[in-house]
Amino acid sequence: MNGTQRTAEDLQRVAREHLWMHFSRMGSYGADAEIPIIAGGDGCYVTDQHGKRYLDALAGLFAVQIGYGHGEEIGQAALEQMRELPFYTVWGYGHPRAIELASEISALSHGERSRVFFTSGGSEAVDTAWKMARQYHTLRGERRWKAISRDVAYHGTTMGALSINGVPALREPFEPLVPSVARVSNTNSFRRPDGESEQEFAAFLLDELERTILREGPSTIAMVIMEPVQNSGGAFTAPAGYWAGVRELCDRYGILLCADEVITGFGRIGEWFASQRYDIKPDLMTMAKGLSSAYASIGAVAASESVMEPFTEQGAVFAHGITFGGHPVAAAIALKNLEIMRREALIPRVRANEQAFRATLEQLAELPIVGDIRGAGYFWAIELVADKDTRTTFTAEESEWLLRGFLSHRMYDAGLICRADDRGDPVIQLSPPLIAGQPEFDRIVAILGEVLLEAQQRMLTTSAAAS
Repeated sequence: MNGTQRTAEDLQRVAREHLWMHFSRMGSYGADAEIPIIAGGDGCYVTDQHGKRYLDALAGLFAVQIGYGHGEEIGQAALEQMRELPFYTVWGYGHPRAIELASEISALSHGERSRVFFTSGGSEAVDTAWKMARQYHTLRGERRWKAISRDVAYHGTTMGALSINGVPALREPFEPLVPSVARVSNTNSFRRPDGESEQEFAAFLLDELERTILREGPSTIAMVIMEPVQNSGGAFTAPAGYWAGVRELCDRYGILLCADEVITGFGRIGEWFASQRYDIKPDLMTMAKGLSSAYASIGAVAASESVMEPFTEQGAVFAHGITFGGHPVAAAIALKNLEIMRREALIPRVRANEQAFRATLEQLAELPIVGDIRGAGYFWAIELVADKDTRTTFTAEESEWLLRGFLSHRMYDAGLICRADDRGDPVIQLSPPLIAGQPEFDRIVAILGEVLLEAQQRMLTTSAAAS
């Protein structure tokens, strides 16, 4: 047994004894089940402790925009910042990197949201936005505290963000949560009635949103929060006219509109922010992940000047802060990440490759198990169905076997990392680094085609045996 093998064994042992993995069924890692350990990365690929390479078609977790090949350059930026100022707080102080990064974010959003409040990540950003919206209304003499979000939408795991979540299975273990959140339908066009036009779908959604506002009481609602493209449920885009209608309703009833861009920001949809692509004009934007390409933990809320205005009155204080928000090293890393994204023209690259990515994925539409392929930019979902003609989904038991009993392991074994998920109907989610191109698109489809065909055949065999 050589040293490398012993190191791998030691890592497995220590991981079993001490590592509590996030969103993981820890009881499934028995003595014979190896914990996947990622030990290296380059470009669009990561390498496990045994040296096997995997195409990371999830970009870490919708995050590593520039890929894994810039560690040395970003590490140098971190080192220089460590030498200059390893840490200082932004509680009543500024420091050069936080100031520069706030200016960069404002410029990238076309100056429409000119004040930036830093956090350590996405969940904190959502919590911050809700608190900001609540206190904004309080400073203007109104008592508004409620939020409206969408069904199945994921917005984070801290208690405030979790309360906003539209995923019941994630909320229920921790109830009671923060009051009060109302939810409206998401923009799942695959499940809309046959024959319903895009215009009719948008009208239905907007009518429901207004009815919800009126039912809850407009004077109690602080914020409507929505992702430009909804992740959970599978890359839901909105019908034409939807965002203009949401903006108009928020204006009519004095409600702040927050675009949750934790996933969609920084090029994922082919613009610096998806709000620009869909002309959303939010009052608040949450962001994280792609801000640093996940090379450091950092998030932010960008607010319009009108939201900032009551906080600038004499004596007003936003009663909220985070020790590591705007950390100088994290800010330096984020600035270097944005520099690399510009230098490598990653935003134009996503726009140029979007149709090729879609066309390559469409090859999978021939499989009977594939019901829908949807998304935008480098952010896609493949919905899996039991019956393509009727769009019938799988039973809970079938979905459990398909996603967690077969697909997740089989895709990983085949050298592909993506997400098989059923927060909603069963989907495979794809979100590769923005450096990916046609070779990566082809490899994704080649592996998925083989694995999905095998899953389909196994389910047919099981069904025939049961009957």
